[in-house]
Amino acid sequence: MNLSEIKNNVVDLCREVGDFIQTESKNFDKNRIELKGEGFNNLVSYVDKESEKKIVKALTKILPGSGFLGEEGASADGTNDYRWIIDPLDGTTNFTHGLPIFAISIGLVKHNEIVAGVVYDITRADAYHASKENPAFCNNTEIHVSKAQTLSESLLATGFPYYHFDKREAYLDIIKTFLDKTHGIRRLGSAAIDLAYVACGRMEGFFEYNLNAWDVAAGALIVQQAGGKVTDFSGGDNFLFGGELVAGCDVHSQMLDIINTSWK
Repeated sequence: MNLSEIKNNVVDLCREVGDFIQTESKNFDKNRIELKGEGFNNLVSYVDKESEKKIVKALTKILPGSGFLGEEGASADGTNDYRWIIDPLDGTTNFTHGLPIFAISIGLVKHNEIVAGVVYDITRADAYHASKENPAFCNNTEIHVSKAQTLSESLLATGFPYYHFDKREAYLDIIKTFLDKTHGIRRLGSAAIDLAYVACGRMEGFFEYNLNAWDVAAGALIVQQAGGKVTDFSGGDNFLFGGELVAGCDVHSQMLDIINTSWK
């Protein structure tokens, strides 16, 4: 199987669906926003749902027989060892408010090991992509994580969960410590873009909890293939389905030390 060829086909698909999303963003009807679950901050729109349909239909042709796990309900067992993990519009809240930070995230896993991933930064038309045992790229340019060695020269990214607010105080303690020890923290509203930006060196690290597999499947691999490290909050490898993720360049271990001081 040629993973690089499959990945390149997914890049083309992301550009096509990204054009659809960008077109819809220009005349988006806020009356067509829906809430998922409780609260007021977990949104979905017809654009998310239609984009996922387009992606699933195309992926069945790119790699026939593969399974699916999509944020908007696509779920199917495959007849081979592969499964696509899809977020058709990561950053829906940004999208619905006209904030131009949202992405498509498509990861391919084999027995729950990520083997290929594409994050498409829609408004910038930048495709971040990687396959196992190959370099990471932004469009056609190879990318690498930052060379920063210390938190004092680092810019970090995080996100805030939609639930599990019982852990909020511990999480805010972590953020306060990072604010004292870094150049700052950014909250972009798209975990996929956060990870892509760590991979290309725009930020030194990213951390968040209550994440889903579709938020991180593609971006985590891209960070790893760009020379970075990705773990869960305990330093283990249960970041795909474990809900916790820390990604970074050489400051990763320093991030873990601070996170575990409060998180435990």
